[in-house]
Amino acid sequence: MSLVQAAQNADTTFRDIPIIDLQNTTNLRSNTALQKALADQVRDACINVGFFYVKNHGIAEATISSALSLTKSFFSLPIENKMKLDFIKTPNFKGYNAVLTSNNDPYNNGDMHEGFEFGWESLRVDPFKSANDPKLPNQGAMAGANVWPKDVPGFREAVLRYYHAAVLLGKELFPLFALALNLPMDFFDNKTKNSAAIMRMLHYPPQTGPVDDRVIGIEPGIQALQVLSADKKWIDAPPIPGTLVINLGDQFARWTNDVFRSTVHRAMNRSGVHRYSVPLFFGTDYDVRLESIPSCVNEDRPPRYEVVVAGDYVKERLKATYGH
Repeated sequence: MSLVQAAQNADTTFRDIPIIDLQNTTNLRSNTALQKALADQVRDACINVGFFYVKNHGIAEATISSALSLTKSFFSLPIENKMKLDFIKTPNFKGYNAVLTSNNDPYNNGDMHEGFEFGWESLRVDPFKSANDPKLPNQGAMAGANVWPKDVPGFREAVLRYYHAAVLLGKELFPLFALALNLPMDFFDNKTKNSAAIMRMLHYPPQTGPVDDRVIGIEPGIQALQVLSADKKWIDAPPIPGTLVINLGDQFARWTNDVFRSTVHRAMNRSGVHRYSVPLFFGTDYDVRLESIPSCVNEDRPPRYEVVVAGDYVKERLKATYGH
């Protein structure tokens, strides 16, 4: 069955989110049986659900815990301290954004979280002496350096260690995506050399009031994350120890001509406690043209989107989110 046929026959009325074990991926290139097994799992998850968990992902728990701890310290600062890094002052959406300053849904009154965003930067760069990092993701439509708080010791180092570990995991997933798309395993190698990767530290205050309030954590991403199935059921994506949640974004859906799903999701924090999340938005290099992958197109499913350059696409989406 072709990928287009698989997408047309997809069962999108899922009731749970699959878990994929990455334990043996170091042997992936020499093990054809493992390639097929993992490609089948990834393909099914991406076509039917758009979300999956990964276990044995290789990121040390201490790296995650340290980044999370410093994230909490940053968000506990007085608002006037955080506003010194207000993202509105930067051309590339880096820095701090307060509660309700973003809006991922035109029918929403604002996203009920505050955030801090940054992109690629080497740990070897002194952020207060060198304005620009030489790596290519800082060029083009999203050009510009990160900004960092000076009043949270160790924050930059801790979150960048997690950032680079998460970027490495993203690069390791792309050969699996290639296999799942019936492409050579190295198809994405020359498109993810300097991968555009934005990390977003998020703090969700507890929410009260009716469930249908027009203020949500984040549109269509303690239990808060929910994923919308095709029959309009909100499916819980609870935290599972030792795993990370992977979901496909609109860029990948566009690239695959909607064969891979970008599934509506939300975070509704009604736990009564503060919730924190540290997602990485991992994409292709900013200079890559997003045109439909050949295996996702046929006469019955022509390309659905105009061709755009990845960096321009990312910047326009951020402008829509922040009204900036």
